[in-house]
Amino acid sequence: GAKLPKEKLKKWKGVKEGRVYINCTYNNTTFTLTDLKGNVIYWTSAGRVGFSGTKRGTGFAATVALQDMISAIKQLGLERLEIYIKGIGAGRASVLKVLATEDLNIDLIKDVTPIPHDGPRPPKVRRV
Repeated sequence: GAKLPKEKLKKWKGVKEGRVYINCTYNNTTFTLTDLKGNVIYWTSAGRVGFSGTKRGTGFAATVALQDMISAIKQLGLERLEIYIKGIGAGRASVLKVLATEDLNIDLIKDVTPIPHDGPRPPKVRRV
């Protein structure tokens, strides 16, 4: 789990509410914890917790990174959380599953995946 250094804990001592932004791509899953103004308190990702290459994109890697984020949240003692989840990746389903079981006070879980209203032409289909 995350061990936040003392000075970092002290800096964010009065913060009671936070936002977690989760970005699930095909190659990685990143978590960013901010205060309500958007200042980053802590971040982690599947790559940061020790997965590399293709393994970063897996649901298991996302779960391990989330565990890291949750331990940081518990250390800070945040009372209320808002969760914004973006993108479609293998990590997405497993992350939501873990969040449902954890005893965090979650106010809302919002999907902020960008959806084009028919923007630019998509890249040509990838042939594997």
